Amino acid sequence: MAAVTVLGFLVALEIAARRHGAPGPITHQVREVLYAPKSGGLLYAAMALMMVVLTWRERFIAVGTAIGIDVAFLAVRWAVDAGTAGGHPFGNGALWVILGCAVLAVTRRTGRERVLLLKGVGLALLLVAGRKTGDTWLLITSKTRPEVLDQYVATADHALGNPSWLVGRIVTATGPVGFNFLDFVYGNLAVAAVVAALYQLRHVAVERRFPRHHLVRTFLVIGLVGPAFYMVFPVVGPIFAYGTGMEHWSAVSLWAPDMPPSEPWAVATLWPQTPPPISTPHPVPFDEITPRNCMPSLHTAWAVAIFIHTRKGPRLLRWAGTFWLIATLCATLGFGYHYGADLIAGVVFTLTIEAALRSFDRGWDRSGILLVVHGAAVFTAFLVSYRWLPVGMAEHPWVSGPLLLLATASVVHGYVRTTAPRSRGTAPARPPAPQPDPRTEPQPEPT
Repeated sequence: MAAVTVLGFLVALEIAARRHGAPGPITHQVREVLYAPKSGGLLYAAMALMMVVLTWRERFIAVGTAIGIDVAFLAVRWAVDAGTAGGHPFGNGALWVILGCAVLAVTRRTGRERVLLLKGVGLALLLVAGRKTGDTWLLITSKTRPEVLDQYVATADHALGNPSWLVGRIVTATGPVGFNFLDFVYGNLAVAAVVAALYQLRHVAVERRFPRHHLVRTFLVIGLVGPAFYMVFPVVGPIFAYGTGMEHWSAVSLWAPDMPPSEPWAVATLWPQTPPPISTPHPVPFDEITPRNCMPSLHTAWAVAIFIHTRKGPRLLRWAGTFWLIATLCATLGFGYHYGADLIAGVVFTLTIEAALRSFDRGWDRSGILLVVHGAAVFTAFLVSYRWLPVGMAEHPWVSGPLLLLATASVVHGYVRTTAPRSRGTAPARPPAPQPDPRTEPQPEPT
C-alpha cells in the first residue's frame, strides 16, 4: 500500500512538471541510469544505506562493482567525447548496483531474505527519489506562485530581532573562511544524515530486520510533507527579496547554477546591512525561477532530525549532531536563505512529525496524540500570525518575540517529556528472592 501511494505521488508530480515544460522526478531518475547524474554522492550514499542488509563480503563486491561500472562509463564518455553535461562523473555505478540488487532479490532470494533485500533497495531508491521530488516541488512553486509573502515574514521577524540580518553581517565579516566553512556544512547535510542513519542501522545485517523507527523515515516524511507548505506560504528568502542575490553568489551557484541575480525583483537592496522598515506588507510579484522554499525551513527541520536521532549514539556522534544543527542554523540565516521565523517553524514542524512517527510505531496513546495536536496547532498559529498579524508583532517585539519562543519551547518540552520515558523504557522489576522449598530443605533433627 505504501509503495503504491509513493508511486502515485511520483506520477502526479511527473505530470505536474510536464505541464510546466520540465521533466519530473521519474524522468530524472531513469535518465541517470545512462547519463551523468546530478548528484553522484547522493547515489553512493543511497547505496551505502542499501548495503546495511548485506554481509561484509557482499558489501565489498557491491562497492567494487559500482566503482568498476563508473570507470567504464568514464572511459566510454571520454572515448566518444560526451562529457558530463553539468552532471557528476560518477554515480551511475551505484545506481546500477541498487537496481541489480532489486533484480537479485526477485530472482535469487526467497522468503524473509527477499523481503529484507527489497526493503534495503526501497530505502535507497526512496532517498534518491526524495531528492528528485524536492527539485520538482521547487520548480512547481516557482511556476505556480507568481507572488511571494516575504514582506509579511520580514515584518514579523522584527519580533525576533531580525536574526538573518544580524547573522548575515557576522558571516560577511568572517570573509571567505567562515563562508566556505558554513557552505560545506550546509551542502553536506545529507551526508551527515547518512552517517547517523548508518549508525542506527548497523545491526540490520545481523538481526535481519530494520528497527521500528530510524532517521531515514523522518527525513523522507519531512521532504514529502514540507514542500506542500511552500504552496500555501510562498517565500523566497531575504537574499533574494531584500538583496541582489549576489552577496553569496558562490553558494547560490552551487545550489542552482542557472539562477540569475534577483535584483530586478527585489523589494529593496537591504540585506544584510539594513533591516527592512516596519510597514504594511503585501504580496510581491517575483520571477518564475527562484524557488519559494523558505516556510518552513526544511534545512533546519532535517538538522533537528539529525540532532534528535544522534542522542543515543556515542559521544562523538552526539557532538557531531549538535555541531551540525548549530552550523546549519548559522548557515541558513547567514546566507540569507531564511528568516528567523522560518527556523522556529521548522523546529516545530520536525518535532510534530517525529512525534507522529514514534506514536505510529509504538501505538497511539493520550500523550502522543496531545503532542501531535499541540505541535500542529503551534505550527498553524505561526503561519496565521505571520500572515495576518505581522505589523502588530513588529510593533510589540518584547511581547510577540517571547511568545514565539515560548510556543516553540512548549513543543520541545512536550516532545522531551513524552518521548524520553518511552526511549528509556522502564527498568525490569527485580525478581523476587527464591523461597525455600520445604520438601528439599533439611529438617532439624528431633531432640
